[in-house]
Amino acid sequence: MTRIKTKRTCTNGHSFYKSTDCPTCPICEKEKKPKDGFLALLGSPARNALLTHGIDQLEKLAQYSEKDLLKLHGLGKTSLPLLGQALMEKGLKFKE
Repeated sequence: MTRIKTKRTCTNGHSFYKSTDCPTCPICEKEKKPKDGFLALLGSPARNALLTHGIDQLEKLAQYSEKDLLKLHGLGKTSLPLLGQALMEKGLKFKE
């Protein structure tokens, strides 16, 4: 079944097409993506999941276990190796 894409305009005036009910503007999401740091490694759903829970620094990330992080909506198994590598590079690791 092919979904029909509808044209939408976000509150910032960007026009885009979507075939789902998701209100997120892809143009705004690209503009919000950091250029560096561990959050730049992630897609918007995972990045937004962390930011929603105040996890914006590796030290804060290290306070969570992998099991805890997988409970966050938007963060999945694909993100964990990227986050684990970023932690390891700073001498940190996930909470046991």
